[in-house]
Amino acid sequence: MDGVNVFPRYAAGQMPPERPLPLPRQSFRRRFRDARAPKWRPSRRSDLWRWATFLPAALTTGALIWTFAGWLGQGGLNALEYVLIALVAMTFFWISLAVSTATVGLMRLLWRQQPAGMPPPGRAMDVALLVPIYNETPWDVFGNAAAMLEELGARDGVHRFTLFVLSDTRSPLTALQEERAFETLRRDAPADIDVFYRRRQKNIDGKTGNLADWIAHWGGGYEAMLVLDADSLMSGQALVALADALSSDASAGLIQSCPRLIGAETLFGRVQQFSSTVYGGILAEGLASWTDSEGNYWGHNAIIRTAAFASCAGLPRLPSLRGRGALILSHDFVEAGLLRRAGWAVRFLPHIAGSYEEVPATLVDYAIRDRRWCHGNLQHLTILASSGFHTVSRFHLFHGAMGYLLSPAWFVLLVIWAVLGNGEEASVIRYFSEANPMRPDWPEMSPMKSVLILVFMYGMLLAPKLLGAFALPLTGMSPRKLGGGRQFLTSLVIEIVASVIFAPILMVQQLVAVLRTLAGLSAKWEPQQRHGGEYGWWTLLRFHALETFSGVLLVVGMASGLVSLWLLPIGLSLMLAVPISGLSAVNLSRWEWSRDQLGTPEWFDEPGIVTAAKRARRRIKDQLVASGDLPMAAE
Repeated sequence: MDGVNVFPRYAAGQMPPERPLPLPRQSFRRRFRDARAPKWRPSRRSDLWRWATFLPAALTTGALIWTFAGWLGQGGLNALEYVLIALVAMTFFWISLAVSTATVGLMRLLWRQQPAGMPPPGRAMDVALLVPIYNETPWDVFGNAAAMLEELGARDGVHRFTLFVLSDTRSPLTALQEERAFETLRRDAPADIDVFYRRRQKNIDGKTGNLADWIAHWGGGYEAMLVLDADSLMSGQALVALADALSSDASAGLIQSCPRLIGAETLFGRVQQFSSTVYGGILAEGLASWTDSEGNYWGHNAIIRTAAFASCAGLPRLPSLRGRGALILSHDFVEAGLLRRAGWAVRFLPHIAGSYEEVPATLVDYAIRDRRWCHGNLQHLTILASSGFHTVSRFHLFHGAMGYLLSPAWFVLLVIWAVLGNGEEASVIRYFSEANPMRPDWPEMSPMKSVLILVFMYGMLLAPKLLGAFALPLTGMSPRKLGGGRQFLTSLVIEIVASVIFAPILMVQQLVAVLRTLAGLSAKWEPQQRHGGEYGWWTLLRFHALETFSGVLLVVGMASGLVSLWLLPIGLSLMLAVPISGLSAVNLSRWEWSRDQLGTPEWFDEPGIVTAAKRARRRIKDQLVASGDLPMAAE
């Protein structure tokens, strides 16, 4: 190991006596096994589920490549055509993998025939609920915390919970509001649950350093830590279920729940929320099947064995040209890999209900967050060869990076398809010099071939959605919980159409994120605009300039007869990126005719924890206004 993390003293706050826990930095160059990790064997069934997931995806991709190679190879294959085939293989494999994962999820649900029950209760544990925050809206954070404590206080259980709000806030006004909100939270908390707050003087290493600081000073007093985000909300039942699952599974170092998206009112937020609810269940079930004890960590709404994490998951710095080393940004994937490397199981339990988080409200807010995630996920490529990582852990790291690298690949394919146009006699390619040896001898792209390719590709993209809708009753949900059969079908159509419209814009935005990362323009990890920013038309035009320009070129090419008309939906989406982005921010709750569109069960029948959180948020906000700590203009 490369040493021990050292942190500055935290600012004065209401905290318990320190219970230090060493947090050594790990090395990616040497294997490590935690001597405290129990001996256990992964389930053999996980291998069967992995074969059932990856083999069909590989075979389907292979069949498509065979077809493309035969089509392009009529006059022999040159270097550029090999690049095209490689791009098709790379992009299509991940589509096939999503279909296979959804199919495995359906098989698993049919096999089980009824929703999984809750984990059995285990022995009592001291569990720390950790809420790391950075310049967040205080009444939202502390309101959510108040609702969770209220539910925990009303439940019987063997576990002892303690809440820590861990602030890295830099704004003096926001920090003052946090302290006032904390006083309210502590005063109203159940008598048997302790509540603490501290704010660091220096937010070294961001969220990673925030949590590491808590472990180094107080981690020794708690067997488990349940990590929450600023927008996380979990019912008392879900919190207890995660604690039960960890206490009853001695092999588990980390157990991840499957958060449901809530609180969306804009069109873009509702699209994400509806798709996550309707299609996410079957995909989550499939993911849990083939990952098994090699699951992943998403950084929040998960419970972790504190001593195991401290011993195994201290993050080193990455090599950097500046000499000091780069901070690992998307730390959660890496921490899951380190835990599994050390001999601990990392599990994903999607059937634990009552785990929630919020969603970016607009297309712009989503893209800004994506730039931060892109930088962090592309870092994972430098960790793939690390010593001792499990194959599935490496795949999680690779998958996270590919989620962004696929967009440049799709963009290049779009350009090639546009260049192919309508065949040899009506194509952009005819302007290339025939004396150029790199000029490809493309086969004619007939309208029928274009239709067949588009139908096949869109069919594969839609397959997980249709499987998810079909499997709804197996997940314990029904169209009735989604507003009734007619409303559900209407929402389903709106979601599919909106996703098709948003997809090309998001593709270009992810391309921009990749290029910014490669150019060294790292996005700042600022607080997320959780309720959506308000962006004027000039801001939207500057933000979507590349999409607009690309779309205009495509549409002009179609009007000139050089580009296939089958690309018209993509061309129009890109050309109209600015008004589409503005449309994404429209509040559907504003009008009676739209308020139920893309509604989820949480919208039609609001869970008690969500109602309690809204009530607590209003109460804390009103108290801040009454005390003068919140200016009226900020309400």
